[in-house]
Amino acid sequence: MKIFPSRLIRKNKIMNDTIIAHDLARQAPHSPRERLAGFVIAKRTIDKCRASVAGTLGEYHYDCPLDNQLFSFKGITGEQFKSVVQDMENYEDVGSWLLAYGTAKTAAEIKTWSDATEAASIGSDPAKSAFFAEACAKLKLDPAKATTFDWLEADDRASFLRLTA
Repeated sequence: MKIFPSRLIRKNKIMNDTIIAHDLARQAPHSPRERLAGFVIAKRTIDKCRASVAGTLGEYHYDCPLDNQLFSFKGITGEQFKSVVQDMENYEDVGSWLLAYGTAKTAAEIKTWSDATEAASIGSDPAKSAFFAEACAKLKLDPAKATTFDWLEADDRASFLRLTA
């Protein structure tokens, strides 16, 4: 039996952000910058997870290297996360679960990790620098200044602009 203490916490919240399985072939997931319980990537990962389960992932990937940064930091797996996301009704419940399960992290550790992850660039990885430079050039981003999150957001905008044009 799964026990989620966040179910008790939720009763006291005035508003909850319901998770909807978006069609990610038609709509981008949340920005990786949007924080949930202090964690970057979390809302985006939830969106991709739900879309994966619903078969509406489009060109996105769940349990990818970006998602695995969150999973690794918290000491959980993509499968554990998926089973929780499937059972939860809103983002806040998943955020409460992230705080309560896996490797314990203080608010300061979460902030430090989130800030560093948001500021990072895959362009600094020699194995990925050529790919990143090419991807940035297509989006008119300077790979020397762009973060991974800058690139992801620009790619989301460009992808969905093409769909509406």
